[in-house]
Amino acid sequence: MPAIAIYVRVSTTGQNIDGQRREIERWLKGNVGEGEEVRWYIDKASGNNLARPEFERLQRDIFHGEIKTVVCWKLDRLSRSLRDGINTLADWCDKGLRVVATSQMIDFNGSLGKMLAAVLLGIAEMEQEVRRERQAAGIAAAKAKGVYIGRQKGTTKAKPRRARQLRDKGLTAEEIANSMKVSVRTVFRYLDDSPADTT
Repeated sequence: MPAIAIYVRVSTTGQNIDGQRREIERWLKGNVGEGEEVRWYIDKASGNNLARPEFERLQRDIFHGEIKTVVCWKLDRLSRSLRDGINTLADWCDKGLRVVATSQMIDFNGSLGKMLAAVLLGIAEMEQEVRRERQAAGIAAAKAKGVYIGRQKGTTKAKPRRARQLRDKGLTAEEIANSMKVSVRTVFRYLDDSPADTT
């Protein structure tokens, strides 16, 4: 029997999935029958594109006919791009999948589902653009006042020495990232770019 897929996404490693998980688990209690399989797909990545490991795994499982329903907390967890989101949802609806956004209390299915999805994805993309415009305007205003200096070369959110200490204890880059609440890419930068610290 095809499974129910739960897709959860946060933008950075420092963000917490607990809020999304609680909301979805509440939905599951009232909507999943006995013996139905539930699969979780959790990404810590930007929603600006679809190149995410767990999202790609979900797409493969859908392609192989292993999924009948996709549940997410909010539609923009799937994508913040209008084009990508609509194409994905249209493809899923054409395959007969049920798509549920629990916090929006909307069940996307068929033609009506596609129309509602287009509206909500359009709003999500617009919100993203507004945030970027505000950030750019803030930076421009700070530069005009002569107070914006940007990120200084060599500054970090945590000390590279700590990353090296954890590495020396045998931790992997991912484990170090989780411990320091930074991205794996940042860990590699700490390890590769930082001068040796003898203190």
